[in-house]
Amino acid sequence: MILYRNGSRPAQVGPADWFTGRVRIDPLNTAPEPARHACASVTFEPGARTAWHTHPLGQTLVVTAGTGWTRCEGGPVVEIRAGDVVWCPPGHRHWHGATPTTAMTHIAIQEGLDGRMVEWMEHVSDADYLGGPVQDQE
Repeated sequence: MILYRNGSRPAQVGPADWFTGRVRIDPLNTAPEPARHACASVTFEPGARTAWHTHPLGQTLVVTAGTGWTRCEGGPVVEIRAGDVVWCPPGHRHWHGATPTTAMTHIAIQEGLDGRMVEWMEHVSDADYLGGPVQDQE
């Protein structure tokens, strides 16, 4: 068993190549082999979001605080709130982040395939992001 005490690992600033706006990544766990999952708590300040990206084996997001937006390519922007769980299928191009006025924190859980957990792509344009949800999602 490995126990990671709260605060024992430093937070990281979300790299500008992967994020727009201010993002903090708090590492939670990267499991040793043969397991292949990793998870982190990610906090997006208002207006912050990921770039477009995919995960080879998918990704689960557990929203723990605030309100955010997410979008899968070809679909609408969807509002996500604390308590919501999002599944992004393998290879599905998507983004997620805070709303323009509200911060959002989620736990991101993903598995690696051949040593890769994510493929980062271009940034989400302000025009696409600021379009917001097409309709209120319940």
